[in-house]
Amino acid sequence: MLGCKGEAVVRRWLTLVTGLLECLCFAGVVFGWASLVFVLKTEGYFSYLCVNTTGVNGTQLLDCSAQDEQFSLIFTIASFMNNFLLLPNGFLFDRFGTMVARLLGISMYTSGALFVAFSSSALSVLLFPALSCISVGGILFLVTNMQIGNLFGSARSTIITLYNGAFDSSSALFLIIKLLFEAGISLRASFLFLAACGIIHLVRTFLLLPRTHIPYPLPEGYTYGINCGQTKTFSPEQTAAIASVQSDDVMQETPFNKESVEKVATFWECFLSKFFLWHLVWLSVMQLRHYLFIGTLNPMLQRLTQGEPSLVSTYTNAFAVTQLCGVLCAPWNGLIMDRHKGKPRATGVSEKEADLRASVLSLTLTALQCVLFSICASTPFLSLQYLTFVLQVLNRSFLYGGNAAFISIAFPPCHFGKLYGMIMALSAVVALLQYPCFTLVKGVLGGDPLYVNIALTLLSLLAFIHPVCVYLHCCGLAAQRGKPKDTLPSRSS
Repeated sequence: MLGCKGEAVVRRWLTLVTGLLECLCFAGVVFGWASLVFVLKTEGYFSYLCVNTTGVNGTQLLDCSAQDEQFSLIFTIASFMNNFLLLPNGFLFDRFGTMVARLLGISMYTSGALFVAFSSSALSVLLFPALSCISVGGILFLVTNMQIGNLFGSARSTIITLYNGAFDSSSALFLIIKLLFEAGISLRASFLFLAACGIIHLVRTFLLLPRTHIPYPLPEGYTYGINCGQTKTFSPEQTAAIASVQSDDVMQETPFNKESVEKVATFWECFLSKFFLWHLVWLSVMQLRHYLFIGTLNPMLQRLTQGEPSLVSTYTNAFAVTQLCGVLCAPWNGLIMDRHKGKPRATGVSEKEADLRASVLSLTLTALQCVLFSICASTPFLSLQYLTFVLQVLNRSFLYGGNAAFISIAFPPCHFGKLYGMIMALSAVVALLQYPCFTLVKGVLGGDPLYVNIALTLLSLLAFIHPVCVYLHCCGLAAQRGKPKDTLPSRSS
């Protein structure tokens, strides 16, 4: 039989693997919206909004632009709720811990799945609360699982980005539902199965996750869940004190006391910092570009294929399949951010400074990917959209994984839930611009999104400011270390 130490190792790996599967199969399904829209249109949802119109040559055409607007509005609201409600949910997670946050997420997700299961073309309006509930529940799965990276210190950023990549890849679940629908499995049966999976989430919550939080850095002897020994738990204040000690590179034993807690920056100091501001800009402009692309993918393909159903289905499937690659792309970003781990640091360089310096390349590559993706998405050539899909999933996996990883290294762990929720909530407000953009394209621009795409591409260039800001900060720290050595060589750094 395994000893207590062996059980702890097995439990950590089991927690990691099951968390990855949970994010991969459930967390971000709402972003596979284009595949579900294809099914919903076939089932006649909002079909009463389609009207007959006369074409330029006198032919009768079916105009379903109002139907497309409803589907776009559903996705806009769901994606907004996905991010904006992370603000109160982040405070909930930091204050009450993992179990409470997950129970809320499970109830939301199960309710949303049941709403879809019992909806119909006559009850199309149920899609509004359904997608929002699934969205909010899914992001709570991700937030509560990302802390698992704390169990594997040297690979922390890699695991955080891996989980975010799994979140992106889970959007392919709606493709599976679409393929099952085409094979004769009803939409109701698929979503009833998703609702029943809530039992699996509950089992994980009680057996493989802590009741409160997983601290970072991980204290010696820390355990959680059902185990053979004593569980070593820490309050948020103790966790903050431990993080403060490590960030200052204090190598000797340091007792827990009030002074060590006071070294940790307050939430408002973090919120008002230039890092948070420019990180918000970095995330918001790129997220807006992605949300508008996903929300308008179906009408875009309708326009480029001239309404050919088989071609629309083929490209929709191709987009959904590429989403599966998110879980493969995201860890590369984590490896970029963790590439310095295990290597000796220069004298006087803290772990936080080394992490920040390593993040500059990640932030820059993510911004560059977004610009390239936006250029391809703006080009009205159907075959080029295959490349657009690849760049989109690559950039999206780098974006969200890098977002969570940067917050975890730039700010104290005790504020992670609040800051992550705050930045996602504020970026959600910016993302609401996608619906006016969609309305502008459908109305004034006559269905041609070229000018909106050009504007969003130029807006994406703002994302390069953030990595420059972080780089200059690191250069400033290096310059400060150099000055005392020149003027006061007898003093230690």
